[in-house]
Amino acid sequence: MKILYGMQQPDEGTITVNGDQVTFSSPADAIARGIGMVHQHFMLADNLSVLENVVLGAEKLYGIGARARAKIAEISDAYGLNVRPDVLVEQLGVADRQRVEILKVLYRGAKTLILDEPTAVLVPQEVEALFDNLRELKAEGLTVIFISHKLGEVLSVADEITVIRRGTTVGTADPQHTTTKQLAELMVGSELPTPETEESTVTDIPLLKVEGLHLSQTDLDGVERIILDQINFTIHKGEVLGIAGVEGNGQSELVEAIMGIRRPDAGVISLGDRDVSHLPTRRRRESGVGYIPEDRHRHGLLLEASLWENRILGHVTERPNSRGPLLDIKGARADTERIVEAYDVRTPGIDVTAASLSGGNQQKLIVGREMSHEPQLLIAAHPTRGVDVGAQAAIWDHIREARREGLAVLLISADLDELIGLSDTLRVMYRGRLVADADPATITPEELGSAMTGAAAGRLEHPEQTEDDAR
Repeated sequence: MKILYGMQQPDEGTITVNGDQVTFSSPADAIARGIGMVHQHFMLADNLSVLENVVLGAEKLYGIGARARAKIAEISDAYGLNVRPDVLVEQLGVADRQRVEILKVLYRGAKTLILDEPTAVLVPQEVEALFDNLRELKAEGLTVIFISHKLGEVLSVADEITVIRRGTTVGTADPQHTTTKQLAELMVGSELPTPETEESTVTDIPLLKVEGLHLSQTDLDGVERIILDQINFTIHKGEVLGIAGVEGNGQSELVEAIMGIRRPDAGVISLGDRDVSHLPTRRRRESGVGYIPEDRHRHGLLLEASLWENRILGHVTERPNSRGPLLDIKGARADTERIVEAYDVRTPGIDVTAASLSGGNQQKLIVGREMSHEPQLLIAAHPTRGVDVGAQAAIWDHIREARREGLAVLLISADLDELIGLSDTLRVMYRGRLVADADPATITPEELGSAMTGAAAGRLEHPEQTEDDAR
């Protein structure tokens, strides 16, 4: 897709648009030909408003004032994107950022829209809304290339399917006459993995205790907003606590407060029997906290640094990365080799940059780095977002294995099947509060999605089956 969008040059082959053979030396060439791309990792400037991000680089189209604002409102209304032009991008959750990206390419007049893993951050109801939008776009003559590893979604929205494995087209399929099982076999050569955990490993030993966590923030217009509202929960050894919620309801801030990146206004965070509320991030890390961040590019890796240098990140003071006050380069390199082998990170070597790896291999490197320090607590924010099914299965296996050995996991994910399958306990977060509990054994993704939008609170019970239902 980077080649089709002019970001990368092919060694050979041809691209034909509307019957004309074309070559793209930059994204500007692709945009001029009506091709727009919404990347898996969004290309937005956090310190600019939505309007400024949309018009950036396209000032000649509708200017930067009233005409541009009117065009943005027109596109937003036409496709139900609900975009607010004056909000700073840094204040938006991931789902809202995605809508801005879609609007950005439509604003530039795209006739071919490339969407890379667009549903990774959406609840089922939002996915349906997006698909309605895509069908509207298609009805108006636009072409959509939809990249996803969620096979049910592909089958419901696509007119034609092409399967690529390890850089080669391995087959095409007609959605009308194809099952998810057949697609999975084309993709990975076997049935798709599932995130289920067989046996309970929950103990009665509390590991992470969060009490009365409260955080507020003053907006640019001087209005105080409550981000976290009296959050209370306990995670025990061997337990995975899953937190479900639409992006932007306080999950990121909760993780940052537990990691010490953000200082809450009130509340106590305890690790075991130790109060870590006022410890800096590094000390919390050294106390046995592993962290898989929600955005691997912004918070998990130095993309232009080598793999062995990335292995050191977050664990500078710990073996095998250091010996006393000095870095142990030899030890870090040797351990990076071990991680590459143990976690199946596909790379020509440990001296290549992190940017040269695929998203799945970058994620496996991060998981390997965090698990290598035998953490007591793992904070996993969207651990399999945007990774292929093979990497997804491997990451699930590592989490399950560590859970059996007594690891406590705080799992935050937009993949509801992953949340339900891996969690021992489920809580729903809405507008900074934990508003509902759910039993992973009985809840459905649709019921969970409904609670995430604020439609349900309290204890979520699956309705009892009647005899007629069972029949």
